[in-house]
Amino acid sequence: MQKRTSAADTTGIRVVIVTLDNHLSSAAERASATLRRELPGLTLTLHAATEYQADAEALERCRADIEKADIIIATMLFMEDHIQPVLPWLEKRRDDCDAIVVCMSAADVSKLTRLGRFKMGEGGGALGFLKRLRGKDASKPGGSAGAQQMKMLRRIPKILRFIPGTAQDVRAYFLTMQYWMAGSEENVANMVRLLVDRYADGPRKALRGALKAAAPLEYPEIGVYHPRMKDKIGERADKLPVVPGGRGKVGLLVMRSYVLAGNAGHYDGVIKAIEARGLSVVPCFACGLDARPAVERFFLENGRPTVDAVVSLTGFSLVGGPAYNDARAAQEILTALDVPYLSVTPVEFQTIEQWEANERGLLPVEATMMVAIPELDGATGSMVFGGRSVAASDEQARDMQPHEERAAMLAARVDRMIGLRKRARAERKIAIVLFNFPPNAGNTGTAAYLSVFASLHNTLTAMKAAGYQVEVPESVDALRERIIGGNASRYGAHANVHLRIPAADHVKRERYLSELEAMWGPAPGKQQSDGSSIFVLGEQFGNVFVGVQPAFGYEGDPMRLLFEKGFVPTHAFTAFYRWIKEDFAADAVLHFGTHGALEFMPGKQAGLSAACWPDRLIGDLPNLYLYASNNPSEGTLAKRRGNATLISYLTPPIAHAGLYRGLLELKGSIERWRQLPPEAAAERRELAVLIQAQAATVDLAQAEPAWEGAEVDQRILALNTAVLELEYTLIPHGLHVIGEAATPAERVDLLLSVAEATHGLRPSKDSVEALVEGAPADQALAMSGLASDETTLKVFRELAETDRLLAKDHEIEAVLRALDGRFIPPAPGGDLLRTPAILPTGRNLHGFDPFRIPSAFAIKDGAHQAARLLARYVEDGNPFPESIALVLWGTDNLKSEGGPIAQALALIGAKPRYDNYGRLCGATLIPLAELGRPRVDVVMTLSGIFRDLLPLQIKLLAEASYLAATAEEPEELNFVRKHVLAYQKANACDLETAALRVFSNADGAYGSNVNQLIGNSRWEDEDELAETYTRRKCYAYGRTGGAVRQPELLTSVLSNVQLAYQNLESVELGVTTIDHYFDTLGGISRAVKRSKGGSDLPVYIGDQTRGDGVVRTLGEQVALETRTRMLNPKWYEGMLKHGYEGVRQIEEHVTNTMGWSATTGQVAPWVYQQLTQTYMLDDEMRQRMAALNPTASAKVANRLLEAHARNYWNPDPETLEALRRAGEELEDRLEGVGVDVAA
Repeated sequence: MQKRTSAADTTGIRVVIVTLDNHLSSAAERASATLRRELPGLTLTLHAATEYQADAEALERCRADIEKADIIIATMLFMEDHIQPVLPWLEKRRDDCDAIVVCMSAADVSKLTRLGRFKMGEGGGALGFLKRLRGKDASKPGGSAGAQQMKMLRRIPKILRFIPGTAQDVRAYFLTMQYWMAGSEENVANMVRLLVDRYADGPRKALRGALKAAAPLEYPEIGVYHPRMKDKIGERADKLPVVPGGRGKVGLLVMRSYVLAGNAGHYDGVIKAIEARGLSVVPCFACGLDARPAVERFFLENGRPTVDAVVSLTGFSLVGGPAYNDARAAQEILTALDVPYLSVTPVEFQTIEQWEANERGLLPVEATMMVAIPELDGATGSMVFGGRSVAASDEQARDMQPHEERAAMLAARVDRMIGLRKRARAERKIAIVLFNFPPNAGNTGTAAYLSVFASLHNTLTAMKAAGYQVEVPESVDALRERIIGGNASRYGAHANVHLRIPAADHVKRERYLSELEAMWGPAPGKQQSDGSSIFVLGEQFGNVFVGVQPAFGYEGDPMRLLFEKGFVPTHAFTAFYRWIKEDFAADAVLHFGTHGALEFMPGKQAGLSAACWPDRLIGDLPNLYLYASNNPSEGTLAKRRGNATLISYLTPPIAHAGLYRGLLELKGSIERWRQLPPEAAAERRELAVLIQAQAATVDLAQAEPAWEGAEVDQRILALNTAVLELEYTLIPHGLHVIGEAATPAERVDLLLSVAEATHGLRPSKDSVEALVEGAPADQALAMSGLASDETTLKVFRELAETDRLLAKDHEIEAVLRALDGRFIPPAPGGDLLRTPAILPTGRNLHGFDPFRIPSAFAIKDGAHQAARLLARYVEDGNPFPESIALVLWGTDNLKSEGGPIAQALALIGAKPRYDNYGRLCGATLIPLAELGRPRVDVVMTLSGIFRDLLPLQIKLLAEASYLAATAEEPEELNFVRKHVLAYQKANACDLETAALRVFSNADGAYGSNVNQLIGNSRWEDEDELAETYTRRKCYAYGRTGGAVRQPELLTSVLSNVQLAYQNLESVELGVTTIDHYFDTLGGISRAVKRSKGGSDLPVYIGDQTRGDGVVRTLGEQVALETRTRMLNPKWYEGMLKHGYEGVRQIEEHVTNTMGWSATTGQVAPWVYQQLTQTYMLDDEMRQRMAALNPTASAKVANRLLEAHARNYWNPDPETLEALRRAGEELEDRLEGVGVDVAA
């Protein structure tokens, strides 16, 4: 006995643990202290992947310890960023150490396991069994494998116990897993005892027998936790402490492994904060990574919830973890539970202090794994609540701590949600926020695709019927007049002034006054102010206040538009939200439509702190947000930065544009010409003359010179193609009204569009009409003129289901459901033509799983898009391009699973690289021989939303450019390398800098502000637009995902660009529909032109909305949209049907068209001529528009006159004079001079 003690005292042994499970650090340290008393020579060190990934010194310490380790234990290594830094060291040490055991990790690491005679192999056997045990099958719908896995894990060592030989080493492997998965201090200590006792070798062999390992301690697989409960964990919820008063009960989901490790301080902080608000908590856990058994046991009873809200503190999806998730299974149980579900985040990959100092907030892996993935379940309310702190004592340095302020805010938000849920409808006070951007009376009630006031009237009517205390005006017009009319003219405001907040009151109550005054001057400021008070715009209707959100504040100041970063909101903006929260005392706020300004205020991208303006403004107020179903990217921003629960609404009906006026006559002439036989030569010549004249009338051809010879056939056939494109182009028809289902006629048009765009079928109209009228799918198919096979029948059944969902309004019901504090099920965002799963609307939008972007389909489609772009550019008479400027948005990438990202990679000659779990982990180059052409130097500019939502893809694109730059390839076949080496030589910089090709805004800033300059007409020449763009978009993002300001580099790389390109985002959004297109693609085009000394730049648009897609020049795209929308009675009558908002939409199209002239100079003059004739010189049309929206109508005239003043078109003197008179008449009407203005 004494001899064994002596060996233990004098023999050293080093045990090294490498793991993602940082939460077991303190348990390992306590176990180490215990073990050293038994074995003084033992050294136990734990290296957390989250630490060595970001800290070079920590990585060197880890590698050094691996090099000297006698026993190595590696667990939870499944991310490439965690594996690759240590894999070579593990491989090198494998055969020199006593033992290495790798559990619950990727195959590349797991196969290094060597325990005695047991060596983990590739493929089947133990490695294949481990994959099954790890739960890959559990990722399938309905999979709930945690308990079964644990039972199997406990059984295996018992089965193997009496089998000699290698089976004992296999038994040791599974015992190690069992110890680790129940990783208490005792189990960690016994795990080390087991491995030392069995595998200590060489000089350490004498230690065998010195330590005896007890069997793994077993703990409840499904249980409850509370720091004040005896033993802290148990299996019965009735043993939990109850807060007196019974104001509500909150279910908390916690990680079993943290609780067993004694590292639950962050949970304790949340429990304390919630209980401090008079709420009881039910903190519970389940084994594995499936929380459903805990939800079923502790939160449901007889199918009804026993809690008022559920908060997941795990940082993972409800079903799944870091390696997989099962969103469908999570949605099913959360829908059954039907209470608010929040998923909040502990910072795992950085310290609390690092997070606070980080302008981005959460790191890319945190934002992806702990925010984006839970959103697929339907989670909302993402925020940080705790983490590790450098301020903690030495004993707690690696323990989780609560962030007291964030935990208190979380508790307050949960409390407010429960209060909303419990308060009677008649007592609830609801604030509804409308938008006004850019700020003027003609834009009040702005929302994408939405007829705001009709939708608002329907919403108020439904609320009244549901029991809310609300006064509903008798009509939509009366409602609009009370909100945007009222006393507005008395105060010179854009809407009714509901009340005035005295400056002294604002100064007394504004917590962040010094920050506001540093930017905007002394209170009350100049925005929405009379110099002594701040206006709150809107009107109150009983317990419902409808307010108009104040503007950003910088719209009319071109110097501030140059700022590279965002800045603080105005006095009026902060006062507005403070009044809603504190004075009106709203129980919830409903932001009405896409989109407002709150979520774009300065602050972190994800995981906001109390220093972030969106967090300050919304506070603990429940935030509901009506959002267009086709915009998941900006919706996600509202969710993460504005603490919003989204409620999706449908975009307008889609229909074929059809033909009108001269186009109909032209089509008829072309058809007659095509039907004439060749021998009718004289008649064909006469008809060709007419066709040329008709085409010239509609600006599809030149009137002179006359067509001759073989040219005639070519011209007429080309015209026929152009006319067919115009006729069958899909356009949005009108605006969407919440509370109104699509009409049968609209459903027919939409189903025809879905059949063609999604399935490539053109069924007869009468067959689809029959389907809409209720005919069975097989009967409708028999009328369609299509083949009656199973594939087509399946399409008709899908169309019937789509029609069923379109025939009913789901959105008002969802608004009422959200106001009741119930669960809003999740839904993907996207276009109905491509993503029918957006139906029914009225659900909580989310994006695509970021780990799977780009998808396999997107990679294939992106390669085709790249090939089409290159072919079109060369067909236009250009040489193969060396460099392309590519604009990437978040929205179209989320909706297309990353198609534009894949296109950028394909141009470079690269593709994504995925790990063993199918998750994106980097880029790899396609060999030149396989690529078959040179690598293109792609300059990528990202929207701020792309930057926020797709951080992994930023690293992917940056790595692709870097790999191309460093590839030892001929410069004539690798233009990335050619330009990088040239820049490096000219500027004496490192290659990493020279290879930067991904640019965006600074963290916290959005847009180039070129649209703001053009919108307010406060610019002198186009170079100002280029300067604004370059200053806003000059932040280069490298392989680490971090940004560095690089204006000189951006200017240099733009000077090599030969064309600019962007994909159309959707059918609904043309390049003249919204100003974001010319803000991004137009902005970079102008910046390239300036960098190249004024040379014109070809600009292309990719339209992937139908079929195989097509590439058009910008001029072609603007012409197509002008003819199919702005000049098309079908389109503009659909808009004017919505009155006030329809006129505003028409004005936006005119402004956006001029934006393209300003940024690219590629809008044909006839466009302005035809717009003028259609809207301003037609007396009846002008009067209609002025009666509906006098402000927007006057802006149409002024914008057309501005386009002339800037030399974008030169009308004849008579037209110009008539336009001026029309403009003056509209201005007089606006000011009420001699004209009665309609409300």
